[in-house]
Amino acid sequence: MTTEPRIISQLQLTDFRSHAATRLAAGAGLIAVSGPNGAGKTNLLEAISLLSPGRGLRRAALGAMAREGGAGGFAVAARLDTGAGEPVEIGTGIDAGSARRMVRINGSPTSAAALSEWLSVLWLTPAMDRLFTGPAADRRRFLDRLTLALFPGHGQAATRYEAAMRERNRLIADDRTGDGWLGAVEIEMGTYGTALAQQRAAAVQSLSAALAGQDGPFPSAALTIDGHAWGHAAELTAALATSRRNDIRAGRTLVGPHRDDLIVRHAEKEQEAARASTGEQKALLIGIVLAHAGLVMTQTERRPVLLLDEVAAHLDEARRAALFGLLNGLGAQIWMTGTDAALFRDMPGAATHVDMTGGAPVVRV
Repeated sequence: MTTEPRIISQLQLTDFRSHAATRLAAGAGLIAVSGPNGAGKTNLLEAISLLSPGRGLRRAALGAMAREGGAGGFAVAARLDTGAGEPVEIGTGIDAGSARRMVRINGSPTSAAALSEWLSVLWLTPAMDRLFTGPAADRRRFLDRLTLALFPGHGQAATRYEAAMRERNRLIADDRTGDGWLGAVEIEMGTYGTALAQQRAAAVQSLSAALAGQDGPFPSAALTIDGHAWGHAAELTAALATSRRNDIRAGRTLVGPHRDDLIVRHAEKEQEAARASTGEQKALLIGIVLAHAGLVMTQTERRPVLLLDEVAAHLDEARRAALFGLLNGLGAQIWMTGTDAALFRDMPGAATHVDMTGGAPVVRV
């Protein structure tokens, strides 16, 4: 099988977070970004994460991403080499005083959802170390990010479902159960909610198979979805209609895929991930991300871009070397950050080192 590369060959940040005007050229393979705390390493990864649908790896408000002391807006632009003809220019940002996100592909305005047609961006951050012990909403977002990389239409289904649910919650808060518009909203929730649930289920099924065949230094995870398997849109629509009175009392919608949870277990130990040690939870998460990256390449025939923030900091030397070897074997573009450049000294392959000690990135190959 031949997979098309997805390489950000040039990246430009304007008034984004701590970056007033940063330009960076990059290549394929492993990219290590090192520098002290506050140098803007994670900001760089966050900017790249915005080149995909959603709110990025920090899930911050757009206005909060604009540089203090700047003009009030920001822009993130990239040249994407796909291995198939001319490079693609993609970008996103906001104008000063605006909260509306703008997206352009080859200069033409489009929706954020369209970015998934060109780039699959996956990430792992220190905040995700609490994924298995934190709220179910965090695990749903993680699952949706995994699913989006396999099914580009998943983002639109999620957006339409959530918009319809907000409208339904507004209607039931006003006790408008006899409103004909409520029935129409529930039909829309049934349509997009079923698509949402079925795509999540398909992603978990495929990822579970990939994890079952995983062999290496990182433990294998067993994945299931705790939630109802909505087989037909009419089934979910009927359940919403039946639940109206309960929902009015609760003040929100109580049935639907927005209630799902991703359950993760340590396969070998047959133990819930939440009960594993901190180190094991980190290793399980890394194993999931690696298996998913391979799955994306197999199913979509595209190589994703991986963003790994401080991923090597708490790994011993043997596991760190194993991780670098596995990442290099993916053949994808992988961005990693760390305060200590020595952690990345022995990266294999055509590795690139970006030194941000002085604030502005200095690239060394």
